[in-house]
Amino acid sequence: MSQSITAEDLFAQVKQMTAKERIKFFSLIAISAFKDSDYSHDQVFGRLKNEAFSAEEAAEYLEVSLPTLRRYVQSGKLKPNTVIGRSQLFSSTDLRLFKQKMN
Repeated sequence: MSQSITAEDLFAQVKQMTAKERIKFFSLIAISAFKDSDYSHDQVFGRLKNEAFSAEEAAEYLEVSLPTLRRYVQSGKLKPNTVIGRSQLFSSTDLRLFKQKMN
């Protein structure tokens, strides 16, 4: 006989986990849920096609640190699409192309 647990009970148990255990828990869920799926870039990021990314979001998307992103900009390897005051916004299309070149 299988046991079932309510979402509320599961949430309460997850809240009691240490941060390290929560990371392991959600990693296992992600690995199990998506192991048979091969999503295309458009399926995952298609809705962001015309969105601008902040510097922090761009660094996360490129999987680099913010200082590394700033070095790419300073060296001219990557250019912000828009500059508003001190904030730089990056085109998702430019970031995708840059990431492809990096790999």
